[in-house]
Amino acid sequence: MNDVGKASSFKDLIVWQKGILLVKQIYKLTSVFPSEEKFGLISQLRRAAVSIPSNIAEGQARRTTGDFIHFISNAEGSVAEVETQLLIAVELSFCTEAQAESSLSLTVEIRKMLNALRRSLEGRNAK
Repeated sequence: MNDVGKASSFKDLIVWQKGILLVKQIYKLTSVFPSEEKFGLISQLRRAAVSIPSNIAEGQARRTTGDFIHFISNAEGSVAEVETQLLIAVELSFCTEAQAESSLSLTVEIRKMLNALRRSLEGRNAK
């Protein structure tokens, strides 16, 4: 952390690290999906997962707190996308609920962390 209370790098943010973990889990999980889903749900799910840590990184690199809040909000939207798409994958029997559970649990954890980060940034922005 530097003197203004910001992480010196997005890589220092635990929520970014958990986002990277989720990406790895999603890539592994989708590797067994039907091959005809390569340009469908596999692609959608992977892009939404990658979007989470990417938005966190981009937001942290921006010059203003307002910009960071905007990108955190984008990451929150991507978390909702990943969760929805995982539930769809289970419904379509591309994976079992047990196989998706770790990733679904991680989306809940990331969502809570992003919400807390956004609230903290909004408090800082209000000053």
